[in-house]
Amino acid sequence: MNKTIRNIIIVALFTVGGGWLGIWLNNVTGNTQPPMQSLGVLIWLATPALSGLFLRAFGGDGWKDSGFGLNLLSGWKWYLTAILVYPLAALLTFVLGVLFGIVSADGFAEQGFSAYLSAVGVMLVGSLMKNIFEEFAWRGYLTPRLDATKVHPILNHLIVGVLWWAWHLPYYYYFLDRSVLMSSITTSIPVFLSIGLIVMFPTAILFGELRLISKSVWPVFVLHNVVNALSMPLLINGFIKVNGPMAPIFTPTNEGIITSILFGVAGWMLYQYRMKTQKA
Repeated sequence: MNKTIRNIIIVALFTVGGGWLGIWLNNVTGNTQPPMQSLGVLIWLATPALSGLFLRAFGGDGWKDSGFGLNLLSGWKWYLTAILVYPLAALLTFVLGVLFGIVSADGFAEQGFSAYLSAVGVMLVGSLMKNIFEEFAWRGYLTPRLDATKVHPILNHLIVGVLWWAWHLPYYYYFLDRSVLMSSITTSIPVFLSIGLIVMFPTAILFGELRLISKSVWPVFVLHNVVNALSMPLLINGFIKVNGPMAPIFTPTNEGIITSILFGVAGWMLYQYRMKTQKA
């Protein structure tokens, strides 16, 4: 088997199975800690990234396409893109939701914008560590290694998106506190996960293309933190309310269908620009 494909399969297996291994270890060791403070969650979080780093060091992948460099001077516009793309997509989705009477922002009026900024700060601190592991797995390893096999970029992002979604399943079903989960979604858990699979693909296009065009994992790390920090307090802390059967479409978070479509459009634009640049 081709070495690169073999290593991708190994990381994919750790990605899909690491969380369930962590749950099994919690059960057999009689864990009494909250799931998000257990050994199992650390295994779930770290195994994809660590397996990729191990294969770069000892499996023959090397470090050439690792994307560890910041590329601040040559790639400043990609960092700016990372900062702006979610707020713009969320704002457009929010305006549409308000116009159709699906989204309300009563929580901002009741709690004040300063309370939202405080919640964003708390979410940002929690996201930084988590997203180091995520982005060094998905965009630090899988996206560039699939690119090395010369698969079509859209197929690359589809594969990464499916694995990214599968990695989240133990998190939603076991590690994440159920009350927190239910306060952040507008449907049942099975419907939420089904929609999650749909929205993960356009999101993976944006994240993956930003990684490939910037040749660095750090703009995507910035993007991921901006998305988590700005979107998670909206529903969890009650700053917005989304009502009715159209809620999953108009939710101005990264789980919302319109927001994810806008992500996909932005990712497609980056893809087109990257292809033109490469030809030139």
